[in-house]
Amino acid sequence: MDPASAPAPAPGPEPRWLDDSERHLWLTYLQATTLLEDHLDRQLQRDAGMPHLYYAILVHLSQAPRRRLRMTQLAKNLKITRSRLSHAAARLEQRGWMVREDCPSDKRGQFAVLSEDGREVLRRSAPGHVGAVRQALFDRLSPGQQKSLGEIMEIIAEGLQPDEADADLPWLR
Repeated sequence: MDPASAPAPAPGPEPRWLDDSERHLWLTYLQATTLLEDHLDRQLQRDAGMPHLYYAILVHLSQAPRRRLRMTQLAKNLKITRSRLSHAAARLEQRGWMVREDCPSDKRGQFAVLSEDGREVLRRSAPGHVGAVRQALFDRLSPGQQKSLGEIMEIIAEGLQPDEADADLPWLR
């Protein structure tokens, strides 16, 4: 069907538009999170030669039992598509920072495993990354503000946890 000839959706209730204060807060939040992610990505590119996603993969693997996770679980933890993870994993394998191993109990499954070289890269890059996080976020906030931010982020995260049976989730694609 041609989208131009599709019937118009039925009118619904009027949206609850953001007031000036809410709009300002929303736009400030977007700017701050974009700038923070860019700041951390540039620091890791400059100091460790890797994007923030690669660092996150290495961290997740380093914290997993036996430094290994199923690829599907890793995609879920990172909230990314399996395709994006597969591409990143190929790059990390080329660098010798991780390997993929077949899952003995599931012929279609694979494990991502942090290599010794990957552990070493993570060990060398973690101090600079933690410094960048501290400088960009924690050093700018009082202990009370840090506590409030943590509580706020927990409320938001809890409210956004998807029901996997009903959602179109990146890690299921």
